Amino acid sequence: MVGERVHRRTYSVDVAAPAGVVYGLIADTTQWPLFLTSTIHVERLDFDGVRDRFHTWAEVNGSVKSWLSHRTLDAGARRIDFHQEAPAGPAPSLGGRWTVEATAPDRSRLVLDHELTVADTRPEDTARMLQATDTTSTTELDRLKATAERWDRLDALLLSFEESVHVKGPAELVYDFLCGIADWPGRVPHVLRAEVTEEQPGVQVVRTETRSAGGPVRTAETVRICFPHAFRIVSKETTPGEPLQAHTTEWSVLPDENDVTVCAQHQVLLHEDPRTRTGTAAARAHVRDLLGGQSNTVLNLAKRHAETAIRTLRTGS
Repeated sequence: MVGERVHRRTYSVDVAAPAGVVYGLIADTTQWPLFLTSTIHVERLDFDGVRDRFHTWAEVNGSVKSWLSHRTLDAGARRIDFHQEAPAGPAPSLGGRWTVEATAPDRSRLVLDHELTVADTRPEDTARMLQATDTTSTTELDRLKATAERWDRLDALLLSFEESVHVKGPAELVYDFLCGIADWPGRVPHVLRAEVTEEQPGVQVVRTETRSAGGPVRTAETVRICFPHAFRIVSKETTPGEPLQAHTTEWSVLPDENDVTVCAQHQVLLHEDPRTRTGTAAARAHVRDLLGGQSNTVLNLAKRHAETAIRTLRTGS
């Protein structure tokens, strides 16, 4: 009979930021898509301030994986215990804890402990799994350290805004347009090419070529998680270009009486300007205008798609 072995790994990093700031970054997983490169989306399911249950989508070894997690938060001890309900990888179980230790008023140490069981089969499989755990964990710690050490400047680097339009048509037709990004070239002016791969239902990996206002052609890759029953699509650019460090979008179609409102919500983390150690007002304005303009174009085309279909059905009846 094949047995299982428990492996324990500990990782730590010293951070030039107050312990409370570091703990806050760990506690709010909904912001992780902006701060952690591999995290695509976090969908919080239940949270009462202490117990937290959420669904995570992330890039793991070149593909998108998802899993459910439970966490117990202890703000006083700055400790968070976690356990994955069904781990994304081959480990039968995976859990651990985050701990933040204050080492000075403005310095701290972030510690991540992992406990995972591995089927006691081929040694090379175990070695590969532990190596992947080591790589992911150290990368996460480095990204959280880099974010925490800009804690006094994050407000200047974070940008959030929303565009919306009212549509006299059904949510299904609006969502159909938003989900069908493969059809956007030739319909959406700034989208020149869109190559979509959907290896698992509802998870679109999209490679696009876009051009706005006569500028250069930009190639990008985006992962989109589609929730058709809720008429929502959440996405993250996995290859953001300057001045973006991270960019996520949520498209949502909200029924309103007989009509709907369709929204595009953007969350952006800007690269820090090395001359000012902040995000410049010019960069914020540029991103707001560019992404807002592109969103408005898509929203109004989705509106026309739905309303034209309704008019066609009515005149043909």
